[in-house]
Amino acid sequence: MLTIKEVTEITEIAAHTLRYYEKEGLLPHVKRNENGKRLYDEEDLSWIYFVTALRATGMPIAQIQQYVYLYKEGDSTISERKLMMLNHKKDIERSIRDLYFNLDKINYKLALYDVLESQIERTSIKI
Repeated sequence: MLTIKEVTEITEIAAHTLRYYEKEGLLPHVKRNENGKRLYDEEDLSWIYFVTALRATGMPIAQIQQYVYLYKEGDSTISERKLMMLNHKKDIERSIRDLYFNLDKINYKLALYDVLESQIERTSIKI
């Protein structure tokens, strides 16, 4: 079992973020010792990494809460959870396409600047 300090060192996630995730119901199995201190195991670490991946890819807290609720309901919700992940995957893929489209525009502009700079260097008078 790991303390919150150890988990922050391993995951590089701030303690206040971990406490917030737990408060919002995003970490379904965090245990506490006799003094009320949080104790994390490997399953908790997996949930932390999963939740941070969902957050990093833009999933709102409310949707993650819904996912955790369904998870707690058991195997009868597998299809619904899978559908949530498929929809989120589509959103991520759309974002990636949009990013590449915009990156192409930026790369085109940079190529133009390269051409303009080379023209300026060739036409400048050297004394």
